[in-house]
Amino acid sequence: MAQRTVPVTARWPGTAAAVLVLVLTLGTLGAVAWRAQWGGGLAPADWAAIRFTVVQALISALVSVLLAIPVARALSRRRFLGRQLLITLLGAPFILPVIVAVLGLLAIFGRGGIVNDGLGWLGFAPISIYGLHGVVLAHVFFNMPLAVRFILQGWLSIPAERFRLAASLNVPVGRLLEWPMLRAVVPSTFLVIFLICLTSFAVALTMGGGPRATTVELAIYQAVRFDFDLGRAALLACIQFVLCVVAAILAWQVTGDDPIGTGLDRVVQRWDLARPAVDFSVIGLAALFLLLPLAMILLRGLPGFPDLSATIWAAALRSVLVALGSSALCVSMALALALRGGRLVSVVGVMPLAASGLVVGTGAFLLVFPFVRPADVALIVTMLVNATLALPFALRSVAAAVAQIKQDYGRLALSLSITHWSWVRLIVLPRVRRPLGFAAGLAAALSMGDLGVIALFAGQAEETLPLAMYRLMGAYRMETAASAALLLVAISFALFWLCDRWGRADADM
Repeated sequence: MAQRTVPVTARWPGTAAAVLVLVLTLGTLGAVAWRAQWGGGLAPADWAAIRFTVVQALISALVSVLLAIPVARALSRRRFLGRQLLITLLGAPFILPVIVAVLGLLAIFGRGGIVNDGLGWLGFAPISIYGLHGVVLAHVFFNMPLAVRFILQGWLSIPAERFRLAASLNVPVGRLLEWPMLRAVVPSTFLVIFLICLTSFAVALTMGGGPRATTVELAIYQAVRFDFDLGRAALLACIQFVLCVVAAILAWQVTGDDPIGTGLDRVVQRWDLARPAVDFSVIGLAALFLLLPLAMILLRGLPGFPDLSATIWAAALRSVLVALGSSALCVSMALALALRGGRLVSVVGVMPLAASGLVVGTGAFLLVFPFVRPADVALIVTMLVNATLALPFALRSVAAAVAQIKQDYGRLALSLSITHWSWVRLIVLPRVRRPLGFAAGLAAALSMGDLGVIALFAGQAEETLPLAMYRLMGAYRMETAASAALLLVAISFALFWLCDRWGRADADM
């Protein structure tokens, strides 16, 4: 009698996917460690970059979480028309190309933005967005909505029975319920955002303000592209990897236990709903902060959209091809790893979280440089790295569905002696189509907005749309850059919607 409870599955696809991930993470790390100039030590500018990287990440994470707490509290307390839509829009910055958001923030706070125009009209001196405060502002724009989503889940997880208990005891809800929940949720949220801010190359590239506002990743880019000092770039890449690993381990460990407990899933009824004007003001300001930069992109970019040059459209085509290839590879690896299963696969699946895109890109540059011109393989390497960096999100979406399928249909497939490929084609794919479509859309959108690896490899002939946008901004062609940003946003969200729609159409689950 068969002892296994799941069908016999081919292990080589999952093994091949794991090997590819290991090559692109540990392999590239080995390349930078081998090439690093360990004996030369760090220059004062390198120490300054390390300090700035850590400081800006700490401040960005702290400000994002502190601003997210009142917004999440107001959303948990109030019910209004459009609330669900607003909560959904809070996830939009995650797939929004970074360079687009930066351009929107420049339209508000930049040299020719609304704020400086208003200050000039009032007779005040203009402000500069570049430097530490600009980097923090951009990080808050991206990560405050993410923090709101995390903390809001904590508020919504408090059972209705606990609010009733607080009412019967006549004790403040904040001390009895909200404060214990925040102590459990906020530390892990802070560390996750801190890790994200450590690896935000595009923000530092566009919003940094010279040597005093240079992150480690930006220093790596400058060492490769301008100084061609590969030894120094490799040493900085090792330091960046250590910073990311430490942050990832802390984020993994600091996960608070549920301090509230469970309830009967009743609708929450609250009596502490005084001062609605405060809650709605907080919600309104948060919505304005998130939506106004995007509205400025639309207003400035729409007039010049029909006049975009052939160069921009060619860059957009390259971005789409890279995004489609990255998406297909990412979901294929996620499905193969999920089917293989096991603890090793779980470890391999989360390894990219500790790998910075610039570290992986630097290692790939060192590996290919002796053999081919880096620009010749720019698009292929970008596709491979983007697929690997998006793998943890795709695997998290797909693995749970595959595990449930094995539990529900494994014994039946064994009794019918279904082969591996029939098992995948007839049983798995129809039922995993929904999470597969979501993962494909997420990977495609993230790849469309990439401005990391491509900046190390590409020349003028290989530039993608985000890189073309960055060069337009560097040439102060802001109106054309806004039109290109509008195109980038439209393609990114279209790819995400099409993939997600494919996953939901006629799906069995």
